Amino acid sequence: MAFIVLLAAAAAIAFLLHFVTKNHRSCSTYNLPPGNLGIPVIGQTFSLLHALRTNTDDQWFRTRIKRYGPVSKMSVLGSPTVLLAGTGANHFIFTNEGLILTQTRALRSLLRRSILTLTGDELKQVRSALQGYLRPEMVRRYVGKMDGEVRRQLKLNWVGRNTVNVLPLARSLTLGVICSVIFGEEASAIVDALATDFQLLGDAILSFPVNIPFTRFGKGMRSSANIRETIVMFAKKREESLLDERCTISTTDFVTYMLVLRSKGAHSLTLEDIVDNVMGIIIGAHGTTSALITFMMRHLANEPDVLAKITEEQDEIANKKGKDGALTWEDVSSMKYTWRVAFETLRTVPPVFGSFRTATKDIAYQGYHIPKGWKVFAAQSITHMDSRFFTEPTKFDPSRFEKRSSIPPYSFLPFGGGPRMCPGTEFSRVETMVAMHYLVTQFRWKLCFKDEAYKKDPKPTPVFGCPVELELREPPTMTHDA
Repeated sequence: MAFIVLLAAAAAIAFLLHFVTKNHRSCSTYNLPPGNLGIPVIGQTFSLLHALRTNTDDQWFRTRIKRYGPVSKMSVLGSPTVLLAGTGANHFIFTNEGLILTQTRALRSLLRRSILTLTGDELKQVRSALQGYLRPEMVRRYVGKMDGEVRRQLKLNWVGRNTVNVLPLARSLTLGVICSVIFGEEASAIVDALATDFQLLGDAILSFPVNIPFTRFGKGMRSSANIRETIVMFAKKREESLLDERCTISTTDFVTYMLVLRSKGAHSLTLEDIVDNVMGIIIGAHGTTSALITFMMRHLANEPDVLAKITEEQDEIANKKGKDGALTWEDVSSMKYTWRVAFETLRTVPPVFGSFRTATKDIAYQGYHIPKGWKVFAAQSITHMDSRFFTEPTKFDPSRFEKRSSIPPYSFLPFGGGPRMCPGTEFSRVETMVAMHYLVTQFRWKLCFKDEAYKKDPKPTPVFGCPVELELREPPTMTHDA
């Protein structure tokens, strides 16, 4: 036994020495940014994760910036990484062709070949297909479907309850909405079967890829396998149906849409690739939107003046459409103030704390070198909470978005920027507005814990799930027949 322990220790030391000498040889010819890489392999990983899970990450970033400046080196999740800060850095990251979006090893294992992990031509194919499916004129057709699913979820999980936990119910709601579009009429059965698995999969994204059953990653891998098996069966049924009848792209679910595009030569993804991308889209969509809805409700509970203005806007729309009428694209487009509240929520509590990219070649920035293979990281909060761009940044003030032209370019990045804007932005907007319409017009709520803390794990997560006391609201008075 002692020999085995000694051998393992020797192997570990040899690995660390190899890492250090390799890093020294590869970096000695570069003018690297200030900072340090910390302990080999570990680096600043645990320090950053601790900051995220105690919601002190913004302070963590600013401490580094104060010490090293807006460009500094560190090591995160086993990779040498350059932290960049500022609007110029954001522009550099989102427009530089030498930087590609990079995800953790955990995410690549969990989602395989999805839009969240692909690069190069394959990524362009998937982005093109997704942008076509989620373009505004297509999203316009989904409003009625979203409306029906939101009403179903509220009736099932909200009505008749005195107390609810907002975050898990918002997750259920947004999962139901995205799946209603992805899977069509079979969505509810799939959601009921896989809701827990999708949550475990989402929790495992920012974890160490050690596939042991009791770890987050181990649970995530089992859930990933369960989800993939179910969606593969669904996709094969859709593939078989295409042999029997002609389907039009504009009226089908996303899986059929991708299969039809492949038959037309628009992409070369296999059925398994399509399944991976379905998983990536669901994880990317419902986690961020559920966080937005949760924190909008939290802010509205603390901001009665903001709630009054949203209520006035939404009651007017409810009055126009009538009690049983479904929301339309025009209704959603008229929710100007509600969307400004959503923007202010995204500014103060970004659903995504930051993004990693990998240098595909040696890159220079502000006189420093970023070697090929190194990661580049930027955090939204650095500019979102900067008083140079947003006056009194800790104050919740939706009016700051009345004139979008007054917001400095690349200072507000809830959906990315430039050519790398999230293709699901419009879908997220409509989904959020439909959900908030019915929440505001049907309910009133009071926070059970007014100062409830939250962590980023990796999405912003209230420690108790944001429990609220809930009561039905009297419907707005109708001034005329809809």
